[in-house]
Amino acid sequence: MVKTTPFYPRLAPLSETMLWKHWAGYAAAQNYQFSTLTEYFAIRSGVAVFDTSPLFKYRIKGPDAECFLSGVLARDIRTCQPGQAQYTIWCDDAGYMLEDGVVLRLSEDEFLLTAAEPNLRYFANLIGHHRVEISDISKEYGILAVQGPHSRTVLAQLTETAVDLPYFHVTQTKIAQKPVILSRTGYTGDLGFEIWIKTEDALTVWDSLMAAGANYNIMPIGLWALKMARLEAGLLLLDVDFSSSRYAWIAEQRETPLELGFDWMFRKLADEERPFIGRQAIENEIKNKTSRWKTIGLMLDWQAYDQTYEDLGLIPPKETMPLEEAHSLYDAERNYLGYATSLMYSSLLKRHIAIGKLPPHLSKLGSEAYLELMVVHRPKYVLANVVRTPFYDPPHKRR
Repeated sequence: MVKTTPFYPRLAPLSETMLWKHWAGYAAAQNYQFSTLTEYFAIRSGVAVFDTSPLFKYRIKGPDAECFLSGVLARDIRTCQPGQAQYTIWCDDAGYMLEDGVVLRLSEDEFLLTAAEPNLRYFANLIGHHRVEISDISKEYGILAVQGPHSRTVLAQLTETAVDLPYFHVTQTKIAQKPVILSRTGYTGDLGFEIWIKTEDALTVWDSLMAAGANYNIMPIGLWALKMARLEAGLLLLDVDFSSSRYAWIAEQRETPLELGFDWMFRKLADEERPFIGRQAIENEIKNKTSRWKTIGLMLDWQAYDQTYEDLGLIPPKETMPLEEAHSLYDAERNYLGYATSLMYSSLLKRHIAIGKLPPHLSKLGSEAYLELMVVHRPKYVLANVVRTPFYDPPHKRR
């Protein structure tokens, strides 16, 4: 039986398309309106609301909570102070990625963690002698991601704490007289917040939020619009841009944090005396420079792309929905170099962009590769250049 989130009674009547998919056992909207671009531009120019309740949610609490998490998570949780949030990852013993998530530190000894896959048993089996308790609170809370340049203005009508809440910080406050947890986080690469709301209070908070945003074109968005925004933000997606080592059979199906571009998490690793799962393997990879890939941003040559189709008498397609499938990358002599995992035409940037993998020595900014496209059943090769990510990074995101 497919479950529904606490906000479903309000969201279901708003769905014009009736397009839903399964997400962690829940019904999740692909899009509500027939125009996905309308939802996408709500993120970029208005206020968009995404129901992210299907994420798994865990509370880690106890005197040894920080010590426990510092040995499980690859990023140093000790740098995350009470009232702050942190994007983090966890790895296996061989230094391969298991998963990623966001940690909210509510106090010295209480943390909340979100994850796309169930991880309760994995974390619980690692507790050992630590004085810590881990509980699955997924059903206790719904989460709304309120994203877009006017998100702060709307939320400020409901709680003053939204006005000055810094980027990647968290606070406990009230909306419509209901206790909520508010964080300055999101998956869109734009200004945004996420609200943790107790299940029994979900509809009350929803109604207040929609009323506050009525003059700012507030609207719910589905998975398609979110995926468009996350690709422009250069944010990786599990089972698209990387796979969990937990389900891999061979090394080629696994990737390390360094290969995924998370080397910035380990810049001070030499100064840390912190044992964590996968540390030795990650240190060896850094020392011996054994990374097989580097995850990079690619921007296609628009003239070469258009010409490829026009030479065949076709109108060049500008597909704004991300193509979440492998596209091989070659050099000018058609020697295989790597692959792209996500590809789309950005309506905002007016260019085709992609997240790809290239050998480290071929991944410098400006490097060239040819992306393979199937056009009328034949492979065609379009020039692409390595560019910096995020592709879109508005200054107001961090202000």
